[in-house]
Amino acid sequence: GTLGKTLYNTLIDEGFNNIIIKTRKELDLVDQKAVADFFAKEKPQYVFLCAAKLDTLGLFTPADVIYENSVLQANIIHSSYQNNVKKLVFYGSAWAYPQKAINPIKEENLLDGKLDLKAIAYGLPKIIGTKMCESYNLQHGTNFITLYLANLYGETTEFDLQKAKVLPALLRKFHLAKLLDENKIDEVLKDLQMNSLEQAMEYLQKFGVSKDSVEIWGGGSVIREFIHAKDLADASIYVMKNIDFKDIVSSNEPHLNVGSGEFLSIKELAFLIKNIVGFKGEIVFNNSKPDSTMDRMLDSSRLQN
Repeated sequence: GTLGKTLYNTLIDEGFNNIIIKTRKELDLVDQKAVADFFAKEKPQYVFLCAAKLDTLGLFTPADVIYENSVLQANIIHSSYQNNVKKLVFYGSAWAYPQKAINPIKEENLLDGKLDLKAIAYGLPKIIGTKMCESYNLQHGTNFITLYLANLYGETTEFDLQKAKVLPALLRKFHLAKLLDENKIDEVLKDLQMNSLEQAMEYLQKFGVSKDSVEIWGGGSVIREFIHAKDLADASIYVMKNIDFKDIVSSNEPHLNVGSGEFLSIKELAFLIKNIVGFKGEIVFNNSKPDSTMDRMLDSSRLQN
């Protein structure tokens, strides 16, 4: 994924060379025995638990998202404990905070209220993983730290419109709309890996992309915070080197927020991307479609201090 690849490259740049990585095809993290065998064989000392199944927060496949994420993180956390991993960094999400949390959101707001219904499939496993790390630390003396993230983007971001988060999804939508406007059909088909224009147009219509406009669900007023994968990788390595569970256990919620501290609305983001891409058509905000009711801004002052 975006974070895993960026972390790997950053670790290499910093001189680390004994790094073990596995693709999904090489290691099925949902398979408890496969994960246990991997840890028993490789005996990693430090673990960055970046793996997660994404599907627009689980809107399309909520059962898959909640099941796979819950199981894979449990497998890794438990195997890390069983094999005496010195330290593990797990990644939560701003979507695990309550729907009505006051912004900027502090760590102690984690269990203050209900989640946004659209975010439950993705957010609930993040809470479970956070509490697993905390519980293993308290019962078994492990050193597992959880970082809660703003919206992540980077050079290897997922651009599949069915899986992508808002920033990469908008980038691709405006890019495809511009290609349509310029009648570059061959490039559209190549981008979508399709042979039929009819098939391509049907697919793009599903996601509100045409030569004249790009549709965005909701009114665009919700505010988001974004963090580049390289910045998160740097923060992750800093935490791995310098912050232990004992340093934060006295707080109400012993995990740490990681954000950029810069916020903008979806509408501002859309017009920014539209202008950068050079699309000349319209932006249509479709208020009949579901829109998040939440602004997502993190208070990262604990980590910064």
